[in-house]
Amino acid sequence: MELKIFRDTLPQGGAGCTVKAELPLETEIRISDDLPPVGKLVKCFIRPVVLQRQLQPGRLTLEGYLRCTVFYQSEVEKGLCQTEQKLPFTRQLELPELAFTAWTAVVEGQTEYLNTRAAEDPRRIEVRGAYGLVVTVHTQCKTEVITALADGGIEQQLRTLQGVRSVAVLDKLVTLDGELVFARPPAAVLDITGNACVSEVKLLAGKAVVKGELRVQCAWRAEGDTALQSQAAALPFQQVIDLEGITEDCRCLCVAEPVGFTLSQAESAAAQLTANVMLHLRAWRSYQLQVAVDAFSTRFETELTPQPLVTEQLLCTLNDTATATGSGPLPDAGAQLRACFVHYGPQQTVQKGEGWVLATKAVVTALAENTLGELESYEKTLEVAVPLPITPPEGTVLVPECWLSTENVQCTCAGGTLEATITVRAEGAILGCTTSPVIGSITLGDPLPDTDPEIALRIYYAQAGEELFAVARRFHVAPAQILEANQLEEELASLPQAQRLLIPVT
Repeated sequence: MELKIFRDTLPQGGAGCTVKAELPLETEIRISDDLPPVGKLVKCFIRPVVLQRQLQPGRLTLEGYLRCTVFYQSEVEKGLCQTEQKLPFTRQLELPELAFTAWTAVVEGQTEYLNTRAAEDPRRIEVRGAYGLVVTVHTQCKTEVITALADGGIEQQLRTLQGVRSVAVLDKLVTLDGELVFARPPAAVLDITGNACVSEVKLLAGKAVVKGELRVQCAWRAEGDTALQSQAAALPFQQVIDLEGITEDCRCLCVAEPVGFTLSQAESAAAQLTANVMLHLRAWRSYQLQVAVDAFSTRFETELTPQPLVTEQLLCTLNDTATATGSGPLPDAGAQLRACFVHYGPQQTVQKGEGWVLATKAVVTALAENTLGELESYEKTLEVAVPLPITPPEGTVLVPECWLSTENVQCTCAGGTLEATITVRAEGAILGCTTSPVIGSITLGDPLPDTDPEIALRIYYAQAGEELFAVARRFHVAPAQILEANQLEEELASLPQAQRLLIPVT
């Protein structure tokens, strides 16, 4: 009799990989006429902004720009000034051949080296260096699994698998407009940063409505003043995003990441502000599917080929904070703080004690004026650990996709010591990949030999914890017959203690 095999498709956690690449930087920045010329270079920062990601078989293409920001001390006023330049890039990364129906690419990195010098012209700055990218690609793909077997004297062991299927992966750049009103016209704008908060995500059929607010902080300096002042603004936003296949029952995450600001100085103390915010939207749909994990025939020889199956679970969505503190000596005990910046390195999930954390290194850069009136930069590296509210099963591989922002920074230069305390907010999701063995293929061979008619009874001495299905397969007897012959409960899967089993003769 022919064996009947029933199949279905399941979203399997696909292969992933991490690749590294270098983005070279070589440029000359021209100081605009409305800024004072360079007296002394203080610090240069590089940050990549990825606008487009495209995955093809064996290749990932990244498009975006390197944001190169230079802080310098002016030649005339001796105050802190800033200028920046955006350098477009397109980079193709060679990857293994990955089969996928959905995918994500997390782009991180840090500056590898940087050389900055003032040219002979005090309005030109030469910058050379390289930024090291660390790109982690994670895929999901459809795979066919055996869900049930019938006929041919088949006995099967079924298991219900649970997981999530990726429904939407979208990174959308939106532009917000607003206004900054200063107490008086600024002589220099040193830095504009912001934290974006998504307050609501409403899912409709094929659409997502995202509401939130961007809180902007602008550091600026008045004419003839070396001290920095701060000006805040709030820009509310509401975006309607088309998402094919999304429904109200999906689990959704949206993180808003500010990636750039432009300030257009007006005649008065008011200035028009334009902010670019990247909306990272992810959506998943839960599923349950019963699959065949083991089988044998009571009438025929049986050949099984196992198949490892990777299922993904959404372990948690993350929107939590952590605090890190550090201190270090300063070469000049009389240094006075003028500005402070925080940058983050690559992230990783680490087991700490009995729990898990999202770990990264934060570099705090303090710009301070020494006793000679010169501006210097000082750095302190802090270890950041954001606790994760998860207890993954043993053997689970964690896949984080998170974004970090600085919620608060307190930095002081006093008594020859630099002290820094930062509050970091981590937003994103932690997926868990679990591998389960299932039946990949099954065939029936020759009929089993007839039972010796002189054998009327068989006894098997089973060990504690031994699975009943394994005992049944060993003797080519239906598990239900062993349960009935030994008056055991119908739902019993493994033996709680060592015992003697009567094995029916068929």
